[in-house]
Amino acid sequence: MTAPLLWVFLLLLALSVPVAHALLGAAAVALWFDGKPMAVLAQRLYTPTQSFPMLAIPFFILAGNLMMSGRFGEYLVNVARLLVGRFKGGLGQVSILGSVMFGGVSGSAVADATALGNALIPVQKKAGYPGGFAAAINSSSSTIAVLIPPSIPLILYGLVSNTSVVDLFVAGILPGLLLGLGIFTMVWFVALRKNLPRAPLEGGFKAFRGQVFVAVPALLMPVFVIGTLRFGVATPTEVSVMAVAYALLVSGLIYRDLTFGSLWRASVDTAMMTGAVMIIIMASSTVQWVLTAERVPQELAVWVAATIQEPWMVILALNLVMLIVGAFLDLPAAVLLLGPIFVTIGQAIGLDPVQLGLMMVVNLSIGLYTPPVGTTLFISSAIAQVGIGEVIRALLPFYAVALAVLFLISFLPALTIY
Repeated sequence: MTAPLLWVFLLLLALSVPVAHALLGAAAVALWFDGKPMAVLAQRLYTPTQSFPMLAIPFFILAGNLMMSGRFGEYLVNVARLLVGRFKGGLGQVSILGSVMFGGVSGSAVADATALGNALIPVQKKAGYPGGFAAAINSSSSTIAVLIPPSIPLILYGLVSNTSVVDLFVAGILPGLLLGLGIFTMVWFVALRKNLPRAPLEGGFKAFRGQVFVAVPALLMPVFVIGTLRFGVATPTEVSVMAVAYALLVSGLIYRDLTFGSLWRASVDTAMMTGAVMIIIMASSTVQWVLTAERVPQELAVWVAATIQEPWMVILALNLVMLIVGAFLDLPAAVLLLGPIFVTIGQAIGLDPVQLGLMMVVNLSIGLYTPPVGTTLFISSAIAQVGIGEVIRALLPFYAVALAVLFLISFLPALTIY
């Protein structure tokens, strides 16, 4: 049953069928080959939708959309320019710091790349940045959002691996900051070589203290999320609902830019993003059931343990597989497919599931700016109006930074386990 599933899935992907539909088609063929009724497919599609923790996903997405529906993006950029605009290549540094701050609100790399890209790439090009370099900064730095809490991929990994979402959120902070620092340093080096300008905020803190003050409540959202979870005040699902209430209060009472139109747009965007994630979750659940019924994770773990003797070699092999898969599958789909299998393998070598989760998210996030299906790569390229090849050439040093952070997370457990 496993072989037909794999080949049909690869064939459908090659035919440019959406990932969720390719998974469903492959699962249906596998069930047919095994003589099982198609009713099983409907049952497995329905089962994951009944998970109470799954409610955290749409609520966190809605909280981020509510924050970004008004002028928060403008405040965020101004705060970032105030803090790092004075460095060489200041506008590039603003993009990175903006991603760190934005990630604590949205939890989505795609939302980050779209919002900050539209705000900063045209300004960067006007200041003399090569279009490919501006797009490279945006497409790589936006992936910080999937590490800084609240992170949608970390929630998905926690659900499929039975790992504490709280532990994953806390563990994601340091890797996210490390990735931001690495990209920041690389932009500074390139800016020195290309003699790119600084971009300090005119008037400094005195002129824009009001905007800094207004931005602080939204920037405190990740602190609110982590603090509430860490001290056991509420579950992740309950915190996600509280985050929506917090976003409504900040937008309505402090920003005062919450209108019926902005609320409607945020709700529609949330419904569309939730629908895209949920159909992948439902399809992946069906494939996972097929693989579990065939005992593929257990047999693969036994084979790996018998074939590869050294744990560090197993970790290296897992990373190589994830790098390849991440180049062809969207991050949520890859997490949902590989998570259960890799957790079983990780247990066989004593790899902590929290460390594995961070390895997986960092690794697969590289695929977001790697062809042929790099989402943030295509978004940034379209905003910058440059060819994909030009952006990829500018991305080479950023790939090196991401791989260095991945290496540290993979082989230094202290970075992710507290």
